[in-house]
Amino acid sequence: MRTSPLDAWLAERIGAAPGPEALAFWQGQALRRTLAWARERSPFYARSLAGIDPASVGLEDLDQLPRTAAGDLRDNDGQFLCVSRDDIARVVTLHSSGTTGPAKRSHFTAQDLAATREFFRVGMATFAGPGSRVLILLPAERPDSVGDLLARSLEDLGATGIRHGLVADPSAAARSLAESGADCVVGLPVQVLSLARGPHAALVPSGQVKSALLVSDHVPRAVVRAVEDAWGCRAYSHWGMTETGLGGGVECAARDGYHLREADLLVEVTDPDTGRALPPGETGEVVFTTLSRRGMPLIRYRTGDLAAWRVGPCPCGSVLRRLGPVRGRVGGAANLGHGQRLGICDLDEALFPLPGVLDFSARLGGSARAGLLCVRLHVVPGTEAETQARAAAALDDLAAPLRAAGARLDLAVGCGARPGNGKRTLDDQRAR
Repeated sequence: MRTSPLDAWLAERIGAAPGPEALAFWQGQALRRTLAWARERSPFYARSLAGIDPASVGLEDLDQLPRTAAGDLRDNDGQFLCVSRDDIARVVTLHSSGTTGPAKRSHFTAQDLAATREFFRVGMATFAGPGSRVLILLPAERPDSVGDLLARSLEDLGATGIRHGLVADPSAAARSLAESGADCVVGLPVQVLSLARGPHAALVPSGQVKSALLVSDHVPRAVVRAVEDAWGCRAYSHWGMTETGLGGGVECAARDGYHLREADLLVEVTDPDTGRALPPGETGEVVFTTLSRRGMPLIRYRTGDLAAWRVGPCPCGSVLRRLGPVRGRVGGAANLGHGQRLGICDLDEALFPLPGVLDFSARLGGSARAGLLCVRLHVVPGTEAETQARAAAALDDLAAPLRAAGARLDLAVGCGARPGNGKRTLDDQRAR
């Protein structure tokens, strides 16, 4: 098993073998440069970092720096800019589901986008190379969109990126996969699952797909296993979001945690309340600081993702730390009483192992005393009755605290996959 290709990339970027000490030294210098740049150029950080001397800040002082929240970015995106708008090459707008307020906007210079493309090239080298054909199920229509950047990075590897776009029609995407002869698929977890498990899965010849990369902030392990079982391939996970610069971290051949984009991002796992760093193995909120971004640097940005540092070295041989899988969102788990909590990750691992499930939505309704867990399954046509019975059994333990309080489970089934944007939450609408 070879070391993650990110190790060699880091060595080139920092000018030294990428051990923990050399990396920490380099990141400390990059952090001070970022703080000075942001404080001088960004109106938001001029206020936020007032009274802080960037030259005196080290990695051990991170918890003394203020954190940046998603709401800050929604309300003040122009205040984060450190360059003129003429120097911005791409603006990505993110509309949060279920809200009517302003959208988040992330601004990138051409230099920032080039850094993302470089990370994609290196990260994809684990499962793609010269001659590979990669079906890209991500937005790719616009120049410098995430799918376009990925396709161009694959060209640098000698591979071919096939720009399909997000899956709006699973049958059309399955035909595109079959006709293109792609041996690798990149896309959102549930959308890739719709091709591997859905009613048109038979269109794809057995053994064609050798690898898949599932891209999201949270990749259900059950979906990884389902894709592998359906296609007989190896599936990998990528963690990231628009705010990280579209790329954040990717699994190596060992698939034991995310190797991070540490030349561009300084990542922390912190106590959500205090912002203090947590030791390996302890779950907390993932916070990051950009180290190379010119257009819109972010300092201690709160992702809301809950994860933990992996304990011990990676089986691939890398000595660098790895981020474990995202286990939920800060405040995203509902309190069911009796010491029990329920989040979307719990439902993922209960429902996606069922062979008929393509996707689902979930909502808690009723009152705090007499709740109602409403789950709407989207299943392979012809499996409705069987999948509903299996789902009821799978949810039995999770719904037990609700039943103990006099609540009930409402389970409904519909056919076919529904196009999703990758953001899946348990909607808690209980009256208090």
